[in-house]
Order: sequence, then structure tokens, then C-alpha cells
Amino acid sequence: MSQKRAYKQYPKEFKEEAVALVREQGYSVPEAAKSLGVTTGLLYKWKDKIEAELSGTVLVGDEREELKRLRKEVKQLKMEQDILKKASAFFAKNMK
Repeated sequence: MSQKRAYKQYPKEFKEEAVALVREQGYSVPEAAKSLGVTTGLLYKWKDKIEAELSGTVLVGDEREELKRLRKEVKQLKMEQDILKKASAFFAKNMK
């Protein structure tokens, strides 16, 4: 039987400090990755994600939840609007 690979989970603070080594302290990504014991690819992913969050191109947790809620509300309102349109058409037809 094959087992699922267990990936190591890193806390958010660790990721932020690792990226800070590169962004603020002038380490190269390979140097920082080697000293922290992570792969360079992983550190590049963390760096890209944090830079995207700082630039505002990625939604943070609260914004994502609000967007989900608003999309659900819009869907509900469109459904209600369709029902009202059909009802008004029905009653307009019966008034003639």
C-alpha cells in the first residue's frame, strides 16, 4: 500500500521571518533557504505570496470571507429579482 506523504507545516511567523531575511537583510534566496533548512522553491513561493499580499493583488482571509458572503448575497438577490419579474409579467397578463 502506498502512504500519503507527510509534508512539514511551517507557521506563518516562520515564513514571514524567512522572507524578511531576503527582503530586508539582503540574503539571497538560496542562502536563506540553506540556513533555514528549506528548499529554495519553497522560499520563493513564500516570498511571492507575501509580496502579492503586500501589493494588494491577493485577498487576505477577511476579504475572501467577505467576497464569498457578497457573492452569495448577489446570487440570492438575482434569484429574487427573477421571481419578481415573472410575477409582474404574470399579473400584467391577467390584468388585460
